[in-house]
Amino acid sequence: MVPNSKQELSDMLRPVAKPRVVDTPYTDDQFERMVGVIRKHGPWDLILKHHFNSVEEVIATTTGGAQIDMSKISMESFLSPAFRGFFADNGVCLYDELHDIFYNQRFLQFARDYWGGARYAMPYMMLFNLQAPSAMNDRGHLDSPGFRGMWYLNTPTWLLSVMGKSGLFKPWLLKTAQVITWFYDSDIEGGFTYWPEGPLARPERLAAPLWNRGVVVQNEMMYHRGEPSGPKSLRQMPEGFCFDSTVATDPDGGDGWVLQTGDRVLRKVAHRDMRYLFHWSAEVFSDRADMKRRFDHLDDLTPERVFDMFVMDLRARGIAFEVPADPMTDRGFITLLSQTYDISPSTYPEDVPQASAG
Repeated sequence: MVPNSKQELSDMLRPVAKPRVVDTPYTDDQFERMVGVIRKHGPWDLILKHHFNSVEEVIATTTGGAQIDMSKISMESFLSPAFRGFFADNGVCLYDELHDIFYNQRFLQFARDYWGGARYAMPYMMLFNLQAPSAMNDRGHLDSPGFRGMWYLNTPTWLLSVMGKSGLFKPWLLKTAQVITWFYDSDIEGGFTYWPEGPLARPERLAAPLWNRGVVVQNEMMYHRGEPSGPKSLRQMPEGFCFDSTVATDPDGGDGWVLQTGDRVLRKVAHRDMRYLFHWSAEVFSDRADMKRRFDHLDDLTPERVFDMFVMDLRARGIAFEVPADPMTDRGFITLLSQTYDISPSTYPEDVPQASAG
C-alpha cells in the first residue's frame, strides 16, 4: 500500500517491533578496547562531514524540511560537536582487537529474535559516535534504510532517507536490526526519545543515566533522536568550530578529549562529559530464499527505477515540476522530494521538548 495521507505514512513508519532494552551489552574490557581504538586512531570527523555534501541533502534526512527557508541556512546551520568513526564496514571488522565484539553471537541472537525468530543474521557495520556537550535540536529522524540493490555503500544518505520516508519502496526494504548502546553517566538530559507507533503518535523515552545500556531496534523505520547532553554551561559551540573540526584524545594525558580545527585547540572535554554511542548493525533473513533474493540480486532496485517511481508518484499527486538531467545531484529536485515526503513528530516528552537548547 502506498500511503496517501500523513496519517497513513505515520502508521507505516513503525519498526517491526518496539525497541527491546538490553542491560550491560558490553563487558568493561570490551568498552575499554573500543575506547582504546578511538583514542589510537583519531582524529575523527563530524557526522555531518561523513554523509552530506549540501544543505539540500541534510534537509532531506531531517524532519520539518517543508517549513525551512533555504535562503537563510548553510551547512554551518547544522553544526554540532558530534563525531563518527567506523569499527567495521561491509561485514569486515577493521581492528583485530574488536573481532569478538563485531562478530558477537549474543547480538546476532538478539537480531534474529527481534525479527520473530529469523533463521539467519549477518553483522555488516559497526560505528561509534562521540557527542561532546551540545544542545542537539534534532526534531527526530530516521536512520538511512537499505533496499535490495541500493544501500549505504552505493547510494547517498539523502536518497535512502527520502526513499524510506516516502513509503514507496517498502517491498524492497532490507531487514535489519541494530544494538545501540550508550555510555553516558549523567542524568543531565542525554536520553533517547523514540516514536515506536509512528511520528504522529506519542513518543517514548529511555532516560539517562545510560551507562552500558542499549536497545535492540530497527531505527530505519522508527523516528528517534538523541537528546541534549553534557553540562549546560558547555553546550555552546566553541569559537572556531566548523565543518572541518575534529575530535581526538587529549595529547596532554588523562582520559579527556580535545576538539580542534586544524592545529587549533578549541576546547577540551572531560571523559565524564562525553556521550558515547556504539551502533552495531546486522542484516536478517527469514530463510534461505530470503537470503538468495538479496545476494543473487533477484529483485533489485536501481537509481533509474527509483527516480521513475518518484516521478510517477509526484505526477499522481498533481505536483508540477521538470525532471532534471541528474536527479541524484540536482538541488532543486532534492528539495522537492524532501518537502513532498516530509513528516515530523507531533509531540515530544515534557522533560525534553522539541528544541532544548540547554
